Amino acid sequence: MRCPGQDSRYWKHDAIFDAKCPDCGTEIEFFKDQTTAKCQGCGKQVINPKMDFGCASYCQYAEQCMGELPPELLAGRDDLLKDRVAIKMKMHFRKDFRNVGQATKVARFAGKLAPEEGANPAIVLCAAYLHNIGAKGDENPSPEKLEKEAVRLGREILESLKAKEELTEQVLAILDHLHHPGKDENLDFQCVHDALRIFELQTLNQENPLSQEQLEEHLQNDFMTESGRELARKSIIIKEGE
Repeated sequence: MRCPGQDSRYWKHDAIFDAKCPDCGTEIEFFKDQTTAKCQGCGKQVINPKMDFGCASYCQYAEQCMGELPPELLAGRDDLLKDRVAIKMKMHFRKDFRNVGQATKVARFAGKLAPEEGANPAIVLCAAYLHNIGAKGDENPSPEKLEKEAVRLGREILESLKAKEELTEQVLAILDHLHHPGKDENLDFQCVHDALRIFELQTLNQENPLSQEQLEEHLQNDFMTESGRELARKSIIIKEGE
C-alpha cells in the first residue's frame, strides 16, 4: 500500500531500493512508502528497514497505513506516542529547564515502575510527561490549579497528536487528581503517583537531608506500590549520621 501522506511525483532516485531479507539474505525490492514486502526466498513478510513509523502517532492517515503493518509494530504504536508527548512538553516549557527536568525525571521513574507493576507503559509515560504541564516558571500554584491546567493542556496536546480517545481519557483521569489520590486507584495511576513521590522526596532530601527513619516513614505512608518503595530506596541517598 502507498502511504496517502506521500506524493510519488516528488520521489527521487532512492525511492526504490533493495534490502536483504534478515532470515535468508535474498534481495527484496522496496518502494520507500511500502511498509512490508514478501521475501521470494523464504516467504517471510519483511519490514521496510528505511521506514520511520514515528509518523503513525500523529498522521491523519495512520489508521489506513498501520492496518498493513505486522502485529509487533501495531502493538508499539502507543509507545511511539509518548515520545511525541515528550517533545510537545519540551516545546511548551521552552527554556523552563526546571519543569522540563521534573517531567523528564518523573517519566524516567514511571518508566521503571510500569513493567514492574504490570501497568500500561503508554498511559503511564504520557501522564508522567504531562503531570506538571500546567506549571509556569517559578510560580507555585495550588495542587488543584496544577491538576486543572494539566487536564486542559494535556487534552490539547494529546488531541493534536491524534491519540486514541480511550488512551487520552485514561491519561487525563490520572492528571485530574494526581495530587489527591483515592483509595482504589488503578495501576497506571499508582505508578505515576509513586514516580512523582520519588522525585519529590529526592528534592526534599537535597534541601533538608532526611534520616533513614524519616525516609522509611515516607516510604510506608506516601507510596502506593512496593516497586515504588524499592525504587525510592535505591534512588534516595541518605548520608551517614543523618
